Amino acid sequence: MEDYPRPAIPLHPVLSRKSLSLFTMDAARTPSILDNKNIALVTSGRVAIAMALRELGIKKGDIVLIPAYHCSSMVEPVLWAEAIPVFFSINSDTIVNIEDITNKITPDVKAILVTHYFGFHQPMLQIQQLCKKNNIALIEDCAHSFFGIIDNQPVGSFGDYSIASSMKFFPIYDGGCLVSSTRPLDSSGLRPSGVRFNIKSLLNTLEQAFEYNRLNILIPFLYWPLKLKDWSWSLVKKIFLHKKITIGPGSSEGGYSFDPSWIDKEISAPSRFFMCISNKQRIATERRKNYQYIYKQLSAINGARPLYNTLPENVVPYVIPVIFDNPEKIFPILKNQGVPILRFGETLWEGVTENVCNTSIRLSRQLFQFPCHQELSQSDIDWMVNTIKETLETYH
Repeated sequence: MEDYPRPAIPLHPVLSRKSLSLFTMDAARTPSILDNKNIALVTSGRVAIAMALRELGIKKGDIVLIPAYHCSSMVEPVLWAEAIPVFFSINSDTIVNIEDITNKITPDVKAILVTHYFGFHQPMLQIQQLCKKNNIALIEDCAHSFFGIIDNQPVGSFGDYSIASSMKFFPIYDGGCLVSSTRPLDSSGLRPSGVRFNIKSLLNTLEQAFEYNRLNILIPFLYWPLKLKDWSWSLVKKIFLHKKITIGPGSSEGGYSFDPSWIDKEISAPSRFFMCISNKQRIATERRKNYQYIYKQLSAINGARPLYNTLPENVVPYVIPVIFDNPEKIFPILKNQGVPILRFGETLWEGVTENVCNTSIRLSRQLFQFPCHQELSQSDIDWMVNTIKETLETYH
């Protein structure tokens, strides 16, 4: 795998003064998955999926329906539960194919995972009715959709259980949640994630902010603690050269791996604190504004086009997904220039072919996702957009 340079602008939200309600007004109520009655704050969305499967009593041999367009962290919790993943197709607009789901329902199907891709909503009332009719549990996957309203209800309120990935929307190191509007959750049963992990969470959150010139006023006070952290970690890795040493889950390090040891561990205290005092109205407003600006800039260029034609009123986007005509050529050029790119579903599970879902194969190859989060400055966005445009003009 090619070693690309660090993104020139932040791929995910980083902590800044503007992030926090302590410094900015956050009076307006912002509907979110946290509006559910029962909530457990854990370290990642993939852990929340595993916990949902356990709460539903999914056992060996049960079938769980999963979208053909997915990442491995959606599949591995199903395998951990010793259940069988069966993949259903999606349409070109990423809406689930209800007919294909219906055709794949058998007596062994016990649950279905439905994903709001990139923050854009699925027809949840229709899916909910289908599940009730066939006595199938519904897991609403809001990993890309922490905020928003569907049919006058907050996202995450349709599933028997719903999950989200807090770290995609907040400037935090770790975080996910498992919620339910109808079923109890005993969050008191969660275990502490450990002192070392909490320290790592705080230092990594601050380090990310400093890397992108946020909260620079704190650097003189934290310079030596961060240097000590780097030195001690380097020493530990040298001593245990042949051992894999981790303090945090793979989800916080940018990977898709699933580690069952993080099940039932609560979110780190720093991440909980920063979530609590984050300006949620600003998150929703800035993401929508940034998305619409980037969309306007990229909607009339040769060689690429945004996946969606409109941004519905009640959608708070995770990223802006863009289809490229020549992705293999353009991807390394953009990455080497420091353009931040995500590629959800780049590697699909074995057995997901064009016969299963042609749209999933196409999106896995051609779709790049660019950030539109609230911590991007206007100069960040202009640089990213102009770099994409210039690259396409030169190489398309």
